[in-house]
Amino acid sequence: MASKILTGDMPELMEKILNNLEYEIYSLYSCTLVNRYWCKMSIPILWQEPFVFNRRPLYISNYFSSLGEYEKNILKECGINEEFSKTIFDYARFLKALDLSRLEFQVEQWIELVLVNSNLLNDINLKYNITIVINNLLFKVLIENGATLHNLDLCFSRVREYKPEIFYVLEQNEQFLSQLQYLSLSAIEFNYIDSATAWLRVVAKYATKIITLNIEDFYPDFDPQIFHALINVIKSQEQLRLFGIAGAEFFTEYHGMISALKSQKNSLQEVIINSCAFNEEFEVLKNCKNLETLRIKNCDQELSKLSKILDPKISNKISTLEVIYCQTDTIILMLEKFGILLQRLRLKLDGDKSLEYTLLLEALKSFCPNIIYLDIRNVKFSTQLVELISDLQKLQFLSLQCYTDGISDEALKKRVIQFSELLPLTLQYLDLDNWLGSYTDILLNHCNVPLKKLLFYKIYNEKISKALIEFCIRNKALKYVGIYYDFYLDDNIRKEVEAYVELVLYGHIIEYC
Repeated sequence: MASKILTGDMPELMEKILNNLEYEIYSLYSCTLVNRYWCKMSIPILWQEPFVFNRRPLYISNYFSSLGEYEKNILKECGINEEFSKTIFDYARFLKALDLSRLEFQVEQWIELVLVNSNLLNDINLKYNITIVINNLLFKVLIENGATLHNLDLCFSRVREYKPEIFYVLEQNEQFLSQLQYLSLSAIEFNYIDSATAWLRVVAKYATKIITLNIEDFYPDFDPQIFHALINVIKSQEQLRLFGIAGAEFFTEYHGMISALKSQKNSLQEVIINSCAFNEEFEVLKNCKNLETLRIKNCDQELSKLSKILDPKISNKISTLEVIYCQTDTIILMLEKFGILLQRLRLKLDGDKSLEYTLLLEALKSFCPNIIYLDIRNVKFSTQLVELISDLQKLQFLSLQCYTDGISDEALKKRVIQFSELLPLTLQYLDLDNWLGSYTDILLNHCNVPLKKLLFYKIYNEKISKALIEFCIRNKALKYVGIYYDFYLDDNIRKEVEAYVELVLYGHIIEYC
């Protein structure tokens, strides 16, 4: 099989393998050097999202290799007299993901490289104008050379103006937005209202297959034309599944934007709400019969209003709930209403409120017997927490970030032992973050749960490495140990541990709610 992959007899399998290296830029570069076939397979993946990598942007010159005389004259007027070599590949057509702010940042860096010895860069206004011209020219090249986007991030925090010609070119090249699935809109400044509106009009017309729409850093005093344009984007979609909105300030008025989700009542599966008030427009969510995931952040008492709006008896079947920095009593209301349906729950609490947290843990125990995934942040490592976890007999994924203030060393050791021994046998994934520290060996010595993945901050000492090896010997199921930092891990300790289990960076195996 290996020889078939090497020679190109199994292209579908090869493509899947290489796609797993999407963000491993150096590994993909190595693949391009294996042979002609591997190069042909790797290059499109390498150039899907080139602007996200922090590297010298000389690669931008490759996009200009096909310029006509008119475009070359535009560059010369900007002081750029480079001769661009013809390329083997048409790189522009491989583009799948684009962040406008990252694009402009890379253009700025490219201009500084090609004009490094020019006095033009000493004039701030002139440099500004050159950046606009080159940014528009590059964007035009990407559109006209066959790029078809799947992801588009319209971040206006540093984006300068787009000329009307760009929007005309977009209309002449419908393929550019026709397959768009993920759209993010953020940081619209007052000076760019017209540009943002123009973008949204084009998106509403040519991008009808969006499944994820995220609106971030949204201000309550936006011009009505922005709301109108967003309403058109929402209504034009065939099957929107995720909608997210985050206010730059606390959001109270939506001018029909939330109500427009009525057009997506049969497809909407997930809603993310950050720093927003819940008014009558949110009644539309009651009729979203496939809404399963709800993520709420910084909404405080507003959560109780949402709890009254949603009704599991009518249509909503919320099985995944994430609540971040909201008041405990309102979280309890949500647990009481949706607890029996919940399978995945993530809570990020806001400090030491022992009495309130006691009530919260009691609510979890009473109303949420079917939890499979539990992630709790900023909670005290109490006996009540330990007992709650032991009662969740369907629990498979557990992430904890606890504080241990006020617990004596001896009491903490006993509690860690109790916690280790009471973990449900159904548990497959355990993320202990950084809070357990040097007590990690105690947990490992007393844990007999057949975990498949174990994550913690780092291997502090030989006691922990020895305990980990002994745990691996007892637990044949463990496949991966994820650690945050391995820079200071002794090579001998690494070799000893890796004889029993694979060590990987935390981010590679983390499970999100």
